[in-house]
Amino acid sequence: MSDRDLEDRLRRALSRPSVATSDFDLTPGIRPRPRELRAAGVLIAVWLRPEGARLILTQRSPQLKHHPGQVAFPGGKVDPGDDGPVGAALREAQEEIALPPGMVETLGTFPAHETVTGFAVTPVLGLVRDAFCPLAEAGEVAEVFTVPMDHVLNLSRYRVERRRWQGVWRSYYTVPWGPYYIWGATARMLRQLAERVAE
Repeated sequence: MSDRDLEDRLRRALSRPSVATSDFDLTPGIRPRPRELRAAGVLIAVWLRPEGARLILTQRSPQLKHHPGQVAFPGGKVDPGDDGPVGAALREAQEEIALPPGMVETLGTFPAHETVTGFAVTPVLGLVRDAFCPLAEAGEVAEVFTVPMDHVLNLSRYRVERRRWQGVWRSYYTVPWGPYYIWGATARMLRQLAERVAE
């Protein structure tokens, strides 16, 4: 798929109706009662490379309080000085992987995703066209890596797995790639993107 074809498909995906997702989508019976969620933004950064488009992901530091060691998008909670979730996603991407905000062409957002940890995470879809050198912020990010977009846009790559959570079984999506176990909120948001692109 050419960069132009991919860009067109991504723009069409954003124009299609989307519903909010959550970590409880596959196990709705364990969803908590309505609660106040903290706003956050993550960057689904599609890096247009000569060898093919790649998705930029991080492996979180094992020392973090929330989701230690897990694969995640660059991003984080909305701070008072941010321009909403989009501003938070761009700021955090610069802090976490040294991606300058000016290098990101923001295409749009999907509805916020509710996490088990009490965040309303807005996925921000953006294109990175130029070369840059990812640099992991040592306090938060253990590693920066990329995954082919063809992999994460292929619905057949997704599986449903489950594990015990607070004494009950919770089901979730996974989309593993190589040694990286992409699951939970990250996989759910990617699956929504793949579903919209496939329509």
